[in-house]
Order: sequence, then C-alpha cells, then structure tokens
Amino acid sequence: MLTILTVCGNGIGSSIMLKMKIDEICEDHHIKVSVESADFNSAQGKKTDLIITVKELASQFEGREVAVVRSYINKKKIEEDILEILLRLHESKM
Repeated sequence: MLTILTVCGNGIGSSIMLKMKIDEICEDHHIKVSVESADFNSAQGKKTDLIITVKELASQFEGREVAVVRSYINKKKIEEDILEILLRLHESKM
C-alpha cells in the first residue's frame, strides 16, 4: 500500500480537497493507498512514499518523491499530473 501526503500551506482546506481527489483517482484505478493531508511544516517530518503538492511548495521537499499538481480540486488535471507516478510507485510496491 502506498502512503501519500497531500500538502498545502495551512493543511486545512486545499490539502483535504486534494486528498479526496487522490482517493477517488486511486479507487478508479484500483491503487491501494493511504492518503493523509498536512500543512507544509508538519509534512517535513512525515515519512511517506509520495508527497503531492503545488509547484510553489514542491521545491522545498528536496530528496523526497514529490508530484506536482496544477490544481487542488480539478480531478481531471490532478489525474493528468500524477497518474503516471501513482502507477509507477504502485508497481514498485507489488
């Protein structure tokens, strides 16, 4: 099972919406995941297989697997941005 962390500045709204979209996308593609949302500061100390966030925050997770999304809420754009990474990581966990 993949562990994923969705990250936004405050960890209250945007990252939770993104978490919900990631759950839907993974369910659609039969990818087993555990998704949490977090604010930027608490995300720094959490261990996870993948961090999903926007470009403005992504560069600050140096040395970690990070996927960048263009939107926190548009499922189609999110899927376009991360599906390839999700499938690759899912395959590597099998």
